Amino acid sequence: MSRPTRATGRLARYGFGTAEGDGGARAADLLGPDGLRLWRPEEQEPADEPAGELLAAMSRAADPDLALRQLHRIVEAERRTTDGAADSPLLAELHADPGLRRRLIAVLGASSALGDHLVAHPDHCTALRTAPDGLAPIAEGRLEPAAGGNPVAVLRTAYRLALLRIAAADLTGGRGLEQTMAALSALADATLAAAYEVAVAELAEGTERPRLAVVAMGKCGGGELNYVSDVDVIFVAAEDADLAAATLVATRLIHICGLVAWPVDAALRPEGNRGPLVRTLASHLAYYQRWARTWEFQALLKARPAAGDLPLAQEWIDQLAPLVWRAAERPEAVEDVRAMRRRIIDHIPPKELEREIKRGPGGLRDIEFAVQLLQLVHGRGDETLRAPGTIPALRALVAGGYVGRADGEALLRGYRFLRSVEHRLQLQGLRRTHTVPTEPGALRWLAAALGFTAAPGRSAVESFRAEWVTHATEVRRLHAKLLYRPLLESVARVPADGLRLTPEAARHRLEILGFADPAGALRHLQALTGGVSRTAAIQRTLLPVLLSEFADAPEPDRGLLNYRKVSDKLGSTPWYLRLLRDGGPVARRLARVLALSRYVADLLARDPEALRLLAEENELAPRSREVLREGFLAAAARHADPVEATRAVRALRRRELVRVACADVLCRAGALAPTPTRPDGANRPAPGLADITQVGTALADVTDATLAAALRAAQASQPAPEGLRFAVIGMGRLGGYESNYLSDADVLFVYDPPAGSSESAASAAAHAIAEELRRLLGVPAPDPPLGVDADLRPEGRQGPLVRSLAAYAAYYARWSRVWEAQALLRARFVCGDAELGAEFEAMIDPVRYPAEGLTREQVVEIRRIKARVETERLPRGADPATHTKLGRGGLADVEWAVQLVQLRHAGAIPALRGTRTLDALAAAERAGLIDPTDAAEMAAGWSLAAQVRNALMLVRGRAGDQLPRHGVELAGVVRLLGRDDPGEFLDEYLRVGRRSRAATERVLNA
Repeated sequence: MSRPTRATGRLARYGFGTAEGDGGARAADLLGPDGLRLWRPEEQEPADEPAGELLAAMSRAADPDLALRQLHRIVEAERRTTDGAADSPLLAELHADPGLRRRLIAVLGASSALGDHLVAHPDHCTALRTAPDGLAPIAEGRLEPAAGGNPVAVLRTAYRLALLRIAAADLTGGRGLEQTMAALSALADATLAAAYEVAVAELAEGTERPRLAVVAMGKCGGGELNYVSDVDVIFVAAEDADLAAATLVATRLIHICGLVAWPVDAALRPEGNRGPLVRTLASHLAYYQRWARTWEFQALLKARPAAGDLPLAQEWIDQLAPLVWRAAERPEAVEDVRAMRRRIIDHIPPKELEREIKRGPGGLRDIEFAVQLLQLVHGRGDETLRAPGTIPALRALVAGGYVGRADGEALLRGYRFLRSVEHRLQLQGLRRTHTVPTEPGALRWLAAALGFTAAPGRSAVESFRAEWVTHATEVRRLHAKLLYRPLLESVARVPADGLRLTPEAARHRLEILGFADPAGALRHLQALTGGVSRTAAIQRTLLPVLLSEFADAPEPDRGLLNYRKVSDKLGSTPWYLRLLRDGGPVARRLARVLALSRYVADLLARDPEALRLLAEENELAPRSREVLREGFLAAAARHADPVEATRAVRALRRRELVRVACADVLCRAGALAPTPTRPDGANRPAPGLADITQVGTALADVTDATLAAALRAAQASQPAPEGLRFAVIGMGRLGGYESNYLSDADVLFVYDPPAGSSESAASAAAHAIAEELRRLLGVPAPDPPLGVDADLRPEGRQGPLVRSLAAYAAYYARWSRVWEAQALLRARFVCGDAELGAEFEAMIDPVRYPAEGLTREQVVEIRRIKARVETERLPRGADPATHTKLGRGGLADVEWAVQLVQLRHAGAIPALRGTRTLDALAAAERAGLIDPTDAAEMAAGWSLAAQVRNALMLVRGRAGDQLPRHGVELAGVVRLLGRDDPGEFLDEYLRVGRRSRAATERVLNA
């Protein structure tokens, strides 16, 4: 047949020829006078207005060429049944019924399989007619079997008609995704019920009707069935007497459904395919009570009565429910679910992994497993989560505060998108598939079927791929976030009764957990969880876990009280509870630090937002000296007012103290211990009580940075002669990098007047700077105070606060006593003029490292002073055996012994010239000045005493050197140090102290 060449071009505008690749030539044949007679090739336009409307409808189909071919085949089949009549009744109906036209063309363009069905049964097209009342045909999954005929054939026809209506409603926007899944599930129920009745009717005459329940599982049970899927079921018989007939019915039902619609899969039953097809209710209970694994309870989340004896099915579900909601309490339950998800991914062929929308990473299974694990864990105490469907369960998790709103919405969007892709893929050929095709034509069809259109610079396929990647990436991220949330294991370990925080249950649980004042603790719980707000809902999720953490501390009541204080301050902020729920180990870390450390609790009460540090591993590593100094100086430089500048610096200091103290408290907390990484990715241990030298260094670095920034502010506010040099020298524990949490800053102030200036003017200016520095750091504020102590200066408090470098040199040359030389062993430059600091250190080196060592009289003097300090400065009533600073074998013992060795030998041995106690001790051992055994005993004694002293400060929140022999403070110190038995630890402390004391006496008396 000849046709104008421009005809195909006009048809291409309707979308014809794209799939065929012929520019519309095939379409011209099918539409022309020898085909459907909808196109006039001579005029190159539709035959009439109704034809134009039909062509427009086909242009909107997912595949216009497929829709045209299918329609042509149906009309040809119709003509064969009407003896080749020229006019087509179907085309006439399509012209007259716009609803039928829209629905039929949508089906023909999206599903070749349903098109083939309609070619075989042209009369079934009428199932899509618009009702007389103008409504679309009902598409809720109802079966309308015809009377008479082979029951299986009748059921198959009725199933296809119902499926046709559902697909038409889905494709034309008459049904959303959830309605479509519900309709497909209802259709499955109806089909199972019909097949059940057929199977029962085929039983031998005289056979009593068995009590057999068909329980829907999987997607069918969840009310979220797709177009082509195995329907998972479990068969339950009432009694042993029902088993024989019930097995016959179940077997026949499986066969009928395979002929009518889809395979029925009973592999989720106990023992799987190796077990009997039908079990009694009692047999099921016995199996699940004794043998069932976690994944089997996970599968039961979606159990729902479907067909047969529905009351029996519900009884089966009700009796298994307590077992389902206790499954998560198994020690291995959470990891079992995670491992099952990993195994599913491992079994996907590598070439399909990235195209799998169901089982692959970022696919439907990621969403389903995350939701189901959260249901198993939290559904024990919250019955609103016990919904079999993924979407209702996810909504309940969001409403209950178990999943964040944004995360929940992202998962819902991802689920809807992926299920829509799955539906379109399966509907095309009514085949079970979950893999996105790679062939360009198939991708174009899929994109069009999902409603994607070309945009400037981007094709429909590119738009589809971009949205798919976006959803898959977000689903993969949220799956990892939710499925591997550390809080899950903690919640799973809480008994189900502990999750139901009713007043009576809560009071009983508080008593069991060891709260000293259950009534007071209950009031805190009611304040935190009362009401119907989302905040209260999230608190109800968190508190059962937090209570268990508080109970592990010596004072659970204090932990709960501190938690309430923090929550009262931050409860209304959007990030606080979200961080506790979603932020990895944050909730349990916070519980530990609040329950064990008054010091950290007080800091967090002043700066609650600092708890964000608990979320990131690298945030719990101390900042380097350089980073601290730069940050503190920059903070001070942003304020012209010295008071405001210092306030900003003190706030930074507070944050750094929280950082170090939290790392300290958590370092022995097992899985909660921070594991910061180096920039190269290598793991490194976090600072903590296990390494007391790192804690001392970190705290000294914070103090150095604070002094440097405060000095900058003081100098900016005090006029001084041009060229005046000023430096701060660290002494005592600050100089030795052995600071603790409540240490003052022991310092000396030194200046050097500019050449030609007045000495008195320079001295007055330097004195003003030093006084201003002390004033700024002493201004009352909510931040922890930093006392600046200059009492180690020459002449002590009677001497001038500030001296020039020359005055220091003159004093030390003429008046210095041996104890002052001993104090200078820890002197080091801290801040100010670095050259002046170096000159000061060089000036004092001959004093603290005497070339000839000490005279006998000086050694005796040191021993005499030590004995006096030990007797006069030990507080009245203190126990010398457990006093960490002045007690036997404690800090002072070891430090005096090491410093005596330094004074005697550092002039000749440069390796001894250091301000750190343990470094000098190690150098003395290497130089042969201290026996290795004695050195080891002294190091052990000093380290343990320093650890205990820091732990006491963390536990008490105030200074203290006395380790108690009993009580909650001893228990808190023991727990912080990672020990279990306070009595054993106390024995260890006394033993280490005795050995350290003996070693120091040998060194002092050498």
